[in-house]
Amino acid sequence: MHAFTSVPTGRAAATLALALLPALAGAGPAAAKPTLADVIKASKASDWRPLDAEHTLYLEIPAGRVVIEIAPAFAPRHVANIKALVRERYYDGLAILRSQDNWVVQWGDPDEKNPKPMKTAQRTLAGEFTVPLKSAGAFTRLPDRDGYAAQVGHSNGFPSARDPKSGTAWLAHCYGTVGVGRDNASDSGGGAELYAVIGHAPRHLDRNITVIGRVVAGMPLLSTLPRGAAAMGFYDQPGKNVPISAIRLAADVAPAERSHIEVMRTETATYQAAVEAQRNRGGPWSKVAAGYVELCNAPIPVREQAGN
Repeated sequence: MHAFTSVPTGRAAATLALALLPALAGAGPAAAKPTLADVIKASKASDWRPLDAEHTLYLEIPAGRVVIEIAPAFAPRHVANIKALVRERYYDGLAILRSQDNWVVQWGDPDEKNPKPMKTAQRTLAGEFTVPLKSAGAFTRLPDRDGYAAQVGHSNGFPSARDPKSGTAWLAHCYGTVGVGRDNASDSGGGAELYAVIGHAPRHLDRNITVIGRVVAGMPLLSTLPRGAAAMGFYDQPGKNVPISAIRLAADVAPAERSHIEVMRTETATYQAAVEAQRNRGGPWSKVAAGYVELCNAPIPVREQAGN
């Protein structure tokens, strides 16, 4: 049996948000609509979880570190294959080859004619576009209608969607989503080429590509890369490729060198209040509240803690 939580709306959600923000409760009309910053400020330590070192990748490029949380529940074979590629140092010395405006950045082997050999990993796998509901873990459903799926929400901190009729679930293509590049055949990718979404959520890609996780820190390092001049945003000269010094699993990095990131638990009442703060924005600036939030516009708060 899979856990299921629904986000409260309207008066119930406002009451919940105020309960989390007692200092605002009597402060006037604005208190009825806390901001996301208010919710985060009022959060408790138990509302946050550290990243699992076995499920966290560090992509190291000249500008710095990009932190990626991977989701083995949604793509177990691809995640295992990518971890094998990481541990055999396959990605070291490869490059970001593509930066397409309002679309994706993509990394892989610059030399397609003489590809870098793999030691233990597989070059291609059957696509893992969906998983059975029972495999998808806990699910916190958003209250608003979605044009791409019968149900949308968050599964263990990842934006996800569900179809109760088919009994399947999948990760959604939101800003920061990381997926597996492939050709036309659904079994033509295996993780040797990966991409991150840097533009408006391309949800039509859902259930057509294997999604393996999302960027939780360092997105500006990817989204501000120079755009490629060739077709589909590929760089037209090798010298423009962005070199990858390494991709490492956090578990293989010394604790003192790890990024200490925490993600808000999406199954908590605090995150439900955070969603409501996005649906009905509070504070003095907003004059008209939308009363609606789409899946990819309900960000999951992330914070960096000082190292231990």
